[in-house]
Amino acid sequence: MKSPFSRFFGGGKESEVKSEVAAIEEKKATEEVVKIPIEKIIPNRFQPRTVFDDEKIEELSRTIHIHGVIQPIVVRRRNGEDGYEIIAGERRYRAMKKLQWIEVPAIVRQLNDKETASIALIENLQREELTAVEEALAYQQLLELHSLTQEALAQRLGKSQSTVANKLRLLKLPQFVQEAILKREITERHARALIAIKDEQLQLQLITATKEYEWNVRQLEEQIQQLLSPSTEEEPVKKEKPKRKAISKDVRIALNTIKQSLTMVTKSGIQLKTEEEDTEEYYQITVKIPKKK
Repeated sequence: MKSPFSRFFGGGKESEVKSEVAAIEEKKATEEVVKIPIEKIIPNRFQPRTVFDDEKIEELSRTIHIHGVIQPIVVRRRNGEDGYEIIAGERRYRAMKKLQWIEVPAIVRQLNDKETASIALIENLQREELTAVEEALAYQQLLELHSLTQEALAQRLGKSQSTVANKLRLLKLPQFVQEAILKREITERHARALIAIKDEQLQLQLITATKEYEWNVRQLEEQIQQLLSPSTEEEPVKKEKPKRKAISKDVRIALNTIKQSLTMVTKSGIQLKTEEEDTEEYYQITVKIPKKK
């Protein structure tokens, strides 16, 4: 079975692929584990993971403290400098650093930037622990490194082109949406629903409401649908009061948020009484909360 690295490079010219893969396999055959001062090691510049879970690093450090390092990290020499750059194993590196180890077990490989980036990106993608945004950034880097089309990248990673395209589309969302995905505050499906909203301020309000009221994807989609296709139930009233001002999107989302909150209170067992009044100047909601159930 081909290694992920040789499979990924399998789309190039046959002679170039064979020589490149053969060179890598030869390097692996002569590898040995050495001790390297941890102070001389720096993280991988091409690391797709941007957020590391401190609790998981702490858990890994305890495991290493008890059982030792089962698999050494992989590094390469820094060009023209006295030090090393991580190729694979940054979580182990962080755990050993937390344990204040002076030296760490490592395998040194002589790889160029392109090989280093590809290995780091592909190995992380295979672990399936990246967030959707980190995965999208990894796809983007691979596309740029190897001048590939989305279709070619999908074939080499064993994924569908639509999967790759949907991930890359997330990178077009505002930074605050991407940050929410990176922090796992919203899911990829939440973010994809927000693509339909072009107003960034409105996207921010929707994300805030999603986190505050813990909306699932369906609830968020319903809110978005209401904003994009306002209900026509109020049309008869509008005919009676033709001078009434139209409700802006910001007001509609505020009303929807208030009503969602009232629904949550009602579900807790408190029987609320509400009265709504729509005037030319304001929209009034009166809430009566009984002191006794």
